[in-house]
Amino acid sequence: MTKPKLKPQIIVKGNGTKINNNKSLLSRAKRKMITQKMILSLIDVSKSKEDPKRAKAYWNTYYCQNKIYSSGGKLYGKYCKNRFCTLCCGIRKAKIINKYLPVIKSWKEPYFVTLTVKSVPASKLKYWIVEGMIRGFKRLVERNKKRNQRGKGKKLIGIKSLECCFNPMAKTYNPHFHIIAPDKETAELLIREWLKLWTKKFALRICQDMRKVEDKEGALMEIIKYGSKIFTEPDVNKKSKQKGNPLIYSAALNNIFLSMKDHRIFDRFGFNLPKSRKIDEKVINILSVYQELNYNPKVFDWENTESEQILSGFEPSSELKSLLDHNIDTETE
Repeated sequence: MTKPKLKPQIIVKGNGTKINNNKSLLSRAKRKMITQKMILSLIDVSKSKEDPKRAKAYWNTYYCQNKIYSSGGKLYGKYCKNRFCTLCCGIRKAKIINKYLPVIKSWKEPYFVTLTVKSVPASKLKYWIVEGMIRGFKRLVERNKKRNQRGKGKKLIGIKSLECCFNPMAKTYNPHFHIIAPDKETAELLIREWLKLWTKKFALRICQDMRKVEDKEGALMEIIKYGSKIFTEPDVNKKSKQKGNPLIYSAALNNIFLSMKDHRIFDRFGFNLPKSRKIDEKVINILSVYQELNYNPKVFDWENTESEQILSGFEPSSELKSLLDHNIDTETE
């Protein structure tokens, strides 16, 4: 890269992101490319639904990290912090892993649990997520806590995340929890209490799942999601190995994001994290020597404003470019 020059001082917030290796830069460029393509389609959806407030939030994510500064082996930039931004979710994922992995490693034989209810149409999704999934699980935990305090049951503890899948064939949504429980007994108790809460009318045993965790870090990464899969198979019931090209169903994603708005997706229950030194996220740095880089969607990378040298050298595969150019559905919901 070109030798940094002395420039007018600028103020940047935060501790910056270390430029560890080119692999992390390539990943950042790929996430930025996917996010911008997805967000433009979500903006179109919000416009069609006459929702300018939502469109504004999506534009905020579109410009996330458009301008960044490089100094002292670190990158600085403004983050939108929206949960539908894959750049911000990548940073959030790293923080969660640092917080929770030591806890999961202390559990001798953790289990991965999936709790779900029947699929619903878009018109009922928000109600089922808020009144059904979120309040239902809270009720389950509180009821078990009182039972445990009376010495009549095992205390429920674990880590959970809320996710929702879209079925484009049936045009239905399936909200569900992914949970890491500390042992098999807790996993079985969670499923038993969940089925008791919902009865066979709304939740079947065959739709719930539990399995022993073989890779603790991998299991934690599995439950740290954006709230929904970005790419979805057009035929989710296809059994053959030869699947069709996945699509981004923007209208469906918009419904999911709106239904989860203002609600915590990832959380713990039944235990507290060990106390740790808080990192001051309001750190302010004054830079005199730095390089300014702007994101150029034509080359899918950040360019140095002086030398035009690109940051990562990311080159998307023809398959990814084709998916983002031709496989976005803004109508099916």
